[in-house]
Amino acid sequence: MQSRVCDRSAIEWIMERYKITKHKESGILNDPNQWSDDPHYIINLVKRIVRVSMETVAIVNSLPPLNELK
Repeated sequence: MQSRVCDRSAIEWIMERYKITKHKESGILNDPNQWSDDPHYIINLVKRIVRVSMETVAIVNSLPPLNELK
């Protein structure tokens, strides 16, 4: 089982959201590396996402099965 965000893995979602992009019309550059003075911001974010994903999978796997009503 894998944690999913908007039908993508959490890592795929983060990679898509935190990539450097340039708006075609205005030319404005969106660089997530400039969002924080911490040079390890993105790396630490990915570490947290991986940890939360792993803990979520462990919790879901430990849940008892649902009793389906018939």
